[in-house]
Amino acid sequence: MSNLKVVILAAGQGTRMKSKVPKVLHKVLDKTMVDYVIDASQEAGAEDICVVVGHQSKMVKSMIGPRVKFALQKEQLGTGHAVMQAGDFINEGNILVLCGDTPLITAETIKKLNELHNEENNDATVVSMLVNDPTGYGRIVRADNEFSKIVEQKDATDEQASIREVNTGVYIFKGEALKAAFEKLTNNNSQGEYYLTDTLEIIKKNGGKVDVMVADDSDEFIGVNSKLQLSQATETMKKRINEYHMLNGVTIMDPTSTYIGKDVKIEPDTIIYPGCMIEGKTEIGTDCLIGPNCRIQSSVIHNCVTIQSSFLIQAEVDNYTTVGPFAYLRPNSKIGEHVRIGDFVEIKNSTIDDGTKVSHLTYVGDSDVGKCVNFGCGTVTVNYDGKNKFRCKIGDNVFIGCNTNLVAPVEIGDNAYTAAGSTITKDVPSNSLAIARSRQDNKEGWRNKSGK
Repeated sequence: MSNLKVVILAAGQGTRMKSKVPKVLHKVLDKTMVDYVIDASQEAGAEDICVVVGHQSKMVKSMIGPRVKFALQKEQLGTGHAVMQAGDFINEGNILVLCGDTPLITAETIKKLNELHNEENNDATVVSMLVNDPTGYGRIVRADNEFSKIVEQKDATDEQASIREVNTGVYIFKGEALKAAFEKLTNNNSQGEYYLTDTLEIIKKNGGKVDVMVADDSDEFIGVNSKLQLSQATETMKKRINEYHMLNGVTIMDPTSTYIGKDVKIEPDTIIYPGCMIEGKTEIGTDCLIGPNCRIQSSVIHNCVTIQSSFLIQAEVDNYTTVGPFAYLRPNSKIGEHVRIGDFVEIKNSTIDDGTKVSHLTYVGDSDVGKCVNFGCGTVTVNYDGKNKFRCKIGDNVFIGCNTNLVAPVEIGDNAYTAAGSTITKDVPSNSLAIARSRQDNKEGWRNKSGK
């Protein structure tokens, strides 16, 4: 979609959210509302995007990052005033104006609007929707079924207030028509604000063509102004995403209790049990089983993997591996094929090669583990001395006895063993048995002699 620029309005405080966080930064599932709007614009092929910020502008800019331009609205003097702050951004071509608190808008709708605008050669096109209760919305006033003007709630007559066709707050303009309209825009209304809606009437009076596109799905344009509406938007988004995956061959046992982020990719024939949260840039292959109450963030799960009641953050799990229940894979953990990560096991910043078993009650941090290693229960890689972190290296076919402490930096050679209860502080050569514990000494009759 060439020659389309987008202005996103994100300057408001959102007092009805009753939060110190700016309204557009509240999240629907795992993404901020304004991120959804930016994503939809980019997916629709927008050439450039400018976000108009105001309230807590530093926080908003920091959260959004460098992928867009910014304009600052120091005072909130209305939607028209907000768009005017992006004046240097507005030139030839189409200028789409979106609200940062409408996370449900889709790229498909943006494309449809731009195509209609171009085909009809409109100077401005506004998106409307039909609602049963129009309270609070600007009304679309028509004359002979053609667009006449938009009247805000507080400026509406009784007759106008009864109109059910309302403004969604989404517009597309020819850049030159919008700039010309700004020259005549005033704040002569009950609010003393510069309404962007007034530019449509100005464009008509200047001889321009203004049209209306009635929305197919009004849910896309519901603005979020409270925590209640945020929960409603989240429910709609959750349903939309889950239905997409199910239609593409994923089995979701209970869609009402399954939360999947928009950027998640899942291959067919994977089964997801109730209570799961799958977020970020997670990718899940085919024939996986994601058991109940898992939380997976920005991780890569290959094919035929089973994960039970576990937490994964920025981890990678290869084919035919099982994880959990109650395992914790922390960032930069790479787990190989046919590996067993069992209950109450924590892996952090480590590589676990194929065929290894870490079955229970074990911590592996900052380690490189070879193939077909067996970790006994209660093993700890002691990677931190209070100031610095060090790595352990464990070769292939190693047997780590129960309750072994591996004090890094230490290397265990191929085919080596450590005896249960050992604290290993020196390298262990290949094919060796390392024993690092005190000899047992039984004091017979000690209790009677001690008087205890």
